[in-house]
Amino acid sequence: MPFPKEPDSSDLLDLENIDFLSVLNRLDDGVIIADINGTILFYNKTQAKIDGLSPRDVIGLKATDIYELNNHTSLIMQVIHQHSAIKNQAFFYRTCSGKVANTITSVYPLFTEGTINGVLCLVKDYELLQKSKPPSANECRSDLGNGTQYTFADLIGSGADFMRVKDMAQKAAASTSPIMIQGETGTGKELFAQSIHNHSPRRQEKYVAVNCAAIPHDLLEGMLFGTTRGAFTGAMDKPGLFESAHGGTLFLDELLVMPVELQAKLLRVLQEKQVRRVGSVRETPVDVKIISSVNRDTRIAIREKQLRTDLFYRLGVVIVKLPPLRERLDNMEDLVTHFLEKINGRLGTHVKQISREVFELFTAYQWPGNIRELEHLIEGAMNMAGQEEILGLEHFTPGLDSLEKIELEYWDPPGRPSQKQETPAGKNSPPGLASIQADQEKKAVENALSTSRGNVSQAAKKLGISRQLLHYKIKKYKLFRVDFIPRPR
Repeated sequence: MPFPKEPDSSDLLDLENIDFLSVLNRLDDGVIIADINGTILFYNKTQAKIDGLSPRDVIGLKATDIYELNNHTSLIMQVIHQHSAIKNQAFFYRTCSGKVANTITSVYPLFTEGTINGVLCLVKDYELLQKSKPPSANECRSDLGNGTQYTFADLIGSGADFMRVKDMAQKAAASTSPIMIQGETGTGKELFAQSIHNHSPRRQEKYVAVNCAAIPHDLLEGMLFGTTRGAFTGAMDKPGLFESAHGGTLFLDELLVMPVELQAKLLRVLQEKQVRRVGSVRETPVDVKIISSVNRDTRIAIREKQLRTDLFYRLGVVIVKLPPLRERLDNMEDLVTHFLEKINGRLGTHVKQISREVFELFTAYQWPGNIRELEHLIEGAMNMAGQEEILGLEHFTPGLDSLEKIELEYWDPPGRPSQKQETPAGKNSPPGLASIQADQEKKAVENALSTSRGNVSQAAKKLGISRQLLHYKIKKYKLFRVDFIPRPR
């Protein structure tokens, strides 16, 4: 066997002439490079996709301007201040445009001659990781043999509104009509889609799902409808997802991301019940039940040209609207218990409950990331809990700081004097809007407790909120339930 020849000087890799930024721009991980002030100097395409922002709108701004974070909660700013790396941190954040991201983030300080002059931030999309990695032994759910893992029995919640939605979905499952699931990010649209399939007459057939947001637009058409050899460079004879799902169910997740031009071709397939592969003239009959999902109001999507009206009439025959977590606070205890049990099995921990303080904060928060955000925060805290049995505020990462900050800023926003202090103008200054709102809310709580004779369940029902949220507000305004119970004469 011949030995490789010794490289001469012309074969050696010249690191100084490599364009490293172009390499970083092609990585599957998000990459951010910031200077010592936290100003972003480099922001690659993957990070732009994770955040839903454009690099040209980001570069030159500080990290705290782009994300709803401050110098204490931003990992970039933390590393700049402490001069040491943060590795593989489960990190949940929101961008200035309102998009919520669930990530695994590492941040490394950059030094020049021993002096820190910036940071390198690497970001992995947690949702893509969860979809791509095989489940561990403790969290493995067996495939039901049709491409699904979940049924209606797996959906957590017993509140009246949630049960009404669940009942509607079960009834619609028996029909051949298309179903559109409408719900914010993180409300469980995929779980509902799988459950509908497993409750339908097609349960023995294949369930095929495609996330329209995860596939480049120029590849989505071929993936849906199939390709023909020679249709374009490298094209092969390959069936699309419609053909693969023949006889079963096709789930079109994140439908609003699909280009309008492709929506027109999809409409034709639905009308003709035949599919034509890209580059072919032959039509193939298909029989599929279509379930689609959207994350915003369809009327707004149609008005903003994200969704064709005629396609909506085809796909939105039955609309199942999933309530956001902030409207399911009566299910909070069930959800927390479920996630504790699930994550205990995964991490080998023994957490049995969360503290009252954490529970009150959970029931007062608005949950922009919904159930997915709740699971993420609980998992992060359980990593810190070790063998302790109760999760307290001290176990939560900076993610919980943002919850507290949101609640505090509502009542004492920056720039407004605290309600406990007099304004510079003195006692005669008119109260601020937040103070007026707080007073009105306190009076509403007092009236509800008074008319219900101190019965918290009845008072919560009168106010249209959960018992847990009412308990939080009673504590906030330093009220005592016994004060509203009539005393015997």
